[in-house]
Amino acid sequence: MFETIIGMSEEIKFKHVIPVQIRFSDVDQFGHVNNSVYFSLYDLAKTTYFEDVFGDLHDWSKLAVVVANINANFLSPVFFSDELIVETAVVHIGNKSMTLVQRAVNKKDGMVKCECRTVMVGYDVATKEPIAIPDSYKDAICSFEGKTLEELSKP
Repeated sequence: MFETIIGMSEEIKFKHVIPVQIRFSDVDQFGHVNNSVYFSLYDLAKTTYFEDVFGDLHDWSKLAVVVANINANFLSPVFFSDELIVETAVVHIGNKSMTLVQRAVNKKDGMVKCECRTVMVGYDVATKEPIAIPDSYKDAICSFEGKTLEELSKP
């Protein structure tokens, strides 16, 4: 549960899970995955989450989402031989922003190695300004997560 680490008051059900490959270049001189690599893994998982949830609904040339804030807790090292999955869930939707929680988990033993909280903001590519997240996107996220907008809009 994320209560003490991420500050969430309820158990998060991760419906989006992808396997990620640890590359030789991801490992540092100490023999474990360097902390900076996790953000690339989380970006990959965010991208596939959006593709899976929005499908043809999304046009990256018009609307983007950009990272406004990102925080990670590194709980246990990941080594080159580990099989890793990244789990992603949207836990909050606001007017112009959404909050995602992600975890890097050892596939073999289920141990959470790192967890991340990201606030992303809707962004109009043409005007280069923040914009409201379209209702169709909110509906798609709610449907995927199995929650109502009211549930995901709670602070």
